[in-house]
Amino acid sequence: MSNFIKHQNWRYATKKFDATKKISTEDLEILKEAIRLSSSSYGLQPYKVLIVENPELRAKLQPVAWGQSQIIEASHLFVFANIVNLSDKEIDKYIKNIAETRGIPVENISGYGDFMKSKITSLPEDVKNNWTAKQTYLALGNLLNAAAELQIDATPMEGFEPEKVNEILGLNELGLNAALIATVGYRHQDDANQHNVKVRKSKQELFINL
Repeated sequence: MSNFIKHQNWRYATKKFDATKKISTEDLEILKEAIRLSSSSYGLQPYKVLIVENPELRAKLQPVAWGQSQIIEASHLFVFANIVNLSDKEIDKYIKNIAETRGIPVENISGYGDFMKSKITSLPEDVKNNWTAKQTYLALGNLLNAAAELQIDATPMEGFEPEKVNEILGLNELGLNAALIATVGYRHQDDANQHNVKVRKSKQELFINL
């Protein structure tokens, strides 16, 4: 069995974190780099990721996250926030980044930018916001996998009130919306869930060969 599969079997959605254990600066940078390198449609990464360490902010977030203890007990709190009503400006910034990173003239890839604009920014706002929110799940996946490789626990969360999280973190003013939360740290020895056998569909039930 590969180490990757072993680590996937090791990880679980931690319900109780050890508040005395903190992620090292080195490991935090690895997690951030894993998120940065995540795949996304067109490579656009239409989101921002907030890392909340401030205990006062986290105390405010806990009641609007169904009172879940992980919000305040985990070492770090990641909030994946999708860009609201993505505009041509974001695509132009991405095209400029490609040109600068690869050392090519912007004019050489302007057609790609126009193609993206025709497919994305012309969408109705609600459809567009749903699409940008979906992209955050790809980044979350990279975080979960990288954390497991480092033997760091991570719990993805959809159980929160986005409007109130947006208000507390000032996301509305930034043109962002809280799509996902992940609490990251180290499991508490009293978290009984760590001893549960992982339950997943069998390969025969999950996969369809055509």
